[in-house]
Amino acid sequence: MPASPSTARAINDRLALRLLQQEGPLTAGQLKQLTGLSRPSVADLVERLTAAGLVAVVGEAGEQRRGPNAKLYGIVADRAHLAALDVRTESVSVVVSDLLGRVLAEASVPIGDGTGTGPAVEQAVALVERVAKEAGADRLHTVGIGAPGLIDPATGELRDSTGLPAWHRRLVAALQERLPEARVIVENETNLAALAEQRDGAARDRDTFVLLWLGHGTGAAVVLDGNLRRGASGGTGEIGFLPVPGTSGLPSATDCEGGFHSLAGASAIESLALGHGLTAPHAGAGPWAAELVGAAVRGAGGPVGFANEAGGSGSGSDSMDGVGPEPGRGAGTAVGSSGSASAVPGGEAGDPGAGAGGPSDPGARFLDALADRIAVGVASVAAVLDPGCVVLGGEIGQAGGAELAARVEARVRRMSPLATEVRTSVLGGGAVLRGALLTARDRAQDELFTPPER
Repeated sequence: MPASPSTARAINDRLALRLLQQEGPLTAGQLKQLTGLSRPSVADLVERLTAAGLVAVVGEAGEQRRGPNAKLYGIVADRAHLAALDVRTESVSVVVSDLLGRVLAEASVPIGDGTGTGPAVEQAVALVERVAKEAGADRLHTVGIGAPGLIDPATGELRDSTGLPAWHRRLVAALQERLPEARVIVENETNLAALAEQRDGAARDRDTFVLLWLGHGTGAAVVLDGNLRRGASGGTGEIGFLPVPGTSGLPSATDCEGGFHSLAGASAIESLALGHGLTAPHAGAGPWAAELVGAAVRGAGGPVGFANEAGGSGSGSDSMDGVGPEPGRGAGTAVGSSGSASAVPGGEAGDPGAGAGGPSDPGARFLDALADRIAVGVASVAAVLDPGCVVLGGEIGQAGGAELAARVEARVRRMSPLATEVRTSVLGGGAVLRGALLTARDRAQDELFTPPER
């Protein structure tokens, strides 16, 4: 059944707008060539989009020819302003952009552990308002939020999760109250990071891949055949709860201790580093796992030192050793010398990414032990999903870079018959904010790029 004239016009308008978004300003002749439409149809759609305030003349074509130069049409970037938030356990970051995604202003604010729910929400909302004002945005069309925790697939709301600050859920409602004209959408932070890596980062050439987030905690995002998979309850990728060898117990429905989180969360990585004689100069002043990983990659230089009080040279042979409880989560995650390290293939001489330091280098041994742990999660994902590609994301994944990715890939190759390429994030910790901005832009364009009929 052929499309009605109004449906055909809407399809053509959206196609033209997408081309203007992707290619930049175009002449009517270029639009005709790219869309395959007739000259009269292009003239009509340009008139419609101009009347709707979505397109305007932004210049003239540079080529000289007889008669006047052709007009260049471009999207009116300030037709809508967007905001993106990266909500972490102890901070909030905000960017405000125009309709084309160009960042106009950005800022972040720390939110301490002792801050109450009300004050924390007020700090975050005030930050959004301040950044919007600095960007010259009188109003925000769409606000995209990336937050840890589960998103209810039926309602799109952040579910109440044990261990997450109460102000996270309250923030979404508060933004909707203070910005009544804005569309406020929330998505799991790891899912947003995967969308950003697929659009602009390490997975641009992949329709199927898994992003393994390594930061304060652990998570995974699954993209299959180009589509993000959320699962029946929104919990696809809650890899922190994955039961793994190398821990002293099993995770519970309310606590991921004993799961993969106990091996690859920031606190566990810091404990592992201490067990190998590495420490950072500002220990106790905040998360420093990424610094330790990055310095070890550089050859145990930089801020990494050797701490006699923290396990000496770290010469223990158990690559799972040194797993300690995360502050505030309780003990019971340490692994003794009789742990299940035999289930995890340790680093061998000649491994890709073995590092210049060699086996006698504490930094290299630390990276080998960390790769052993991460490989457990990657091999588990590969066995179930066979994604062919896993991207190590988050601050720790980015800090490890190609050196850590090569170590992990070599171990997974020995553990699994399924070929799995392991890549490092291009966007790192900024992927969540980038993903939130892309999601907000897509949502706004979906609405704005459907002009009303005349």
